[in-house]
Parts: sequence; C-alpha cells; structure tokens
Amino acid sequence: MIEQGPIRPPSESKSLLLRLTRNCPWNKCLFCPVYKNSTFSRRSLAEIKGEIDKLSEIVDDIQRISLKLGFEGRITGTVISHIYPNKDYDPIYRHVAHWLYFGEGSVFLQDANSLIMKPEDLAEILNYLRQKVPGIRRITSYARSSTLARRKGDQMFMLRQAGLNRIHIGLESGYDPVLRIMRKGSTAADHIKAGSLVREAGISLSEYVMPGLGGKRWWREHALGTAEVLNRINPDFIRLRSLRVPKTAPLAEKIDTGEIEILDDDDVVREIRLFIENLDGISSTLTSDHIMNLLEEISGILPDDKEKMLSVADRYLDLEEEERIIFKVGRWGGAYRSLDDLRDPVTKGKIEEVVHQWKLETSLQVDQIIKEMADQYI
Repeated sequence: MIEQGPIRPPSESKSLLLRLTRNCPWNKCLFCPVYKNSTFSRRSLAEIKGEIDKLSEIVDDIQRISLKLGFEGRITGTVISHIYPNKDYDPIYRHVAHWLYFGEGSVFLQDANSLIMKPEDLAEILNYLRQKVPGIRRITSYARSSTLARRKGDQMFMLRQAGLNRIHIGLESGYDPVLRIMRKGSTAADHIKAGSLVREAGISLSEYVMPGLGGKRWWREHALGTAEVLNRINPDFIRLRSLRVPKTAPLAEKIDTGEIEILDDDDVVREIRLFIENLDGISSTLTSDHIMNLLEEISGILPDDKEKMLSVADRYLDLEEEERIIFKVGRWGGAYRSLDDLRDPVTKGKIEEVVHQWKLETSLQVDQIIKEMADQYI
C-alpha cells in the first residue's frame, strides 16, 4: 500500500504525491487544524524507495494499458476512462493515471516538512525518484523556516542538483509578536535566513502569507512586518491565505474567550492593501489563489502590477456597505469570482432578495451568516 498525506498546496493539484515523512514535526501552530491528533514519524529510505518502485511499476502498467488500447503508450481520455470506473484499480493507481494524463511532470513531497530529512538522505531519494519514474520535470515540497535556517548553502545546492525545484514555506507573518502568540516556532530572522538560502541555491520559493493573523490588535504591525521580511527575501511567489479558523484549531478557543479578536472581511482587505503598498524592491508574483480569499483578483507581478492590485482593494472598499454585503454573499456562495460580477443584474437581484429575507426571517446578524458561509471552505 502506497501512503499519501492529507494535504498539498492548491498549485500542486496535478502533482504526483510522495510521502517522505508523516504529519508535522512541530504541530503547535494555533491556527492550524491539520495533524493535531497525529504523531510525527520519519520513514526509512528503504520504505520510501519501495514505494517509488511501486509507483514505477504502476506507470509501466498504465502505459501497457495504453499500448493495448492502441494509443502507443500515450495516456489519453480513453485510457483514463478505462481505468477510473474499474474497481480493480485502487485510488493510488487512479492518482498516477491522473498525473500521467495531465503530463506536467510535477511531484510534491509530503507531509508538512520534508526538508527535516538529512539533506544527504533527501538527495538520495530525489535522485532515485528521477531515475525510476520517467517524465519528472519538477519536484516541490513544504518546509519550515526554522528547519531551513539550520541548513548550509552547499546542502541546499546539493538538493537543487538532485532535482528539488521549488519549496513552499508557510511564512504566515513577519512580525515576531504574532509569530510567538501563534506558536509558529519561527522568527522573522528565521524566515529571512531560510528564504535567502533557498533563493541563493537557485530553488524556486513560494511564501505563504496569512492576512488577518494579527487580529485587531496587531493587524498593522503584521502587515508591515510581513512586507519587510518579504522585501528582504524577494521570493518567486507570495501566496495569500486569509485566516479562517475552524473549531478544531487551537486558536478557536482564544477567539471564543475574547483573548484574540479577529478581523472581518473588510478589515482584512484593508490589511492586504497596506501589506501590498509596502512591498518594495522585489519582483515576486503575488497570487490570491484560494477560495478563502475574498478578492481573488488581487494578483500580479511586482512591481509593475502593484497599482493594479491596490486598485482592486480600493474598488472594493469604495463600495457602499450594501454592495460589499452582496459581493461577500456572492463570493462565499460561489456565484462571484470578481468585482465585475456585481454588474450582472440577474444574479445581483437574487442575492439582494436572499439578504432581504435573512434580515426578515433569521435571528442571526447578516455578518454572522456571511462568516459561516466563508468558514465552510476551511
């Protein structure tokens, strides 16, 4: 049986998943509900190589199916249609077929911090993987800044040479008081050192930022500190992941007791605007590629698209309150993806009627209903 972990970045949706470690070695972040009831463990090189061998066998078998169906080894829609309904093929088999069909050649290493492996062992696995599984063009992984900050430049370069192309880091914040209270286990200095090591090794770097994490107390410091850290790193990608707190996250208790007051959607947009306004001297691609973000269209390449991104935030904040409510209901209800969608009178009219009925028929505040709609995506 080939193992797979519970999560991967949305940008790795077409990647082949390979589990090198189980769960998270830190597992203390208050905002994170993942892994909380799980124990971290390392996997042996022999175990990992054995799974790579099985993946290689599955690739060969799927190509034989293609040959048998007359497609000369190409993984076509017909090949996929042959595999998916067949109960003889397990989910891993279908996962590999999916990977071959899209043909992007990317592999994502699981779970939360694969870089905790000894660099020499990880390099050995990367080389073995590329040797045994044909068609790999990119290998990516999550990593923690506190782990990478302990690495040396030659170790990172060795991993790049072995095939590691991109690292995803959950920076979350560049403001130390927020990092401490959220028990992130990394400091702003760790983030800068880790990100710089990755960049210097020639590995693509994707940094995740969590708007709203500073709450009402530290929203400004969170925005400014995070921008300052990223200005020092100049990552390839900055990805926004607005704070949403499920009841299973330890942070939920602090919110319930009033110890931490979270921002509403409008204030998060104001924070994002301040954050982007203070990004300076970098060439990162900023994306808002997740449903938890209200304004998906805040995206672009710095510095050229900075004003365009700021204008999206301004356009939203300049809306009348009722218009902002309509947009939020449309966004979290799945009807809207951009502010331009407000121009559709039919959809807008239906949402207006829903909001009107809420005000008449429910005891909940509209803001509370909107929050519950947004929280469904956690």
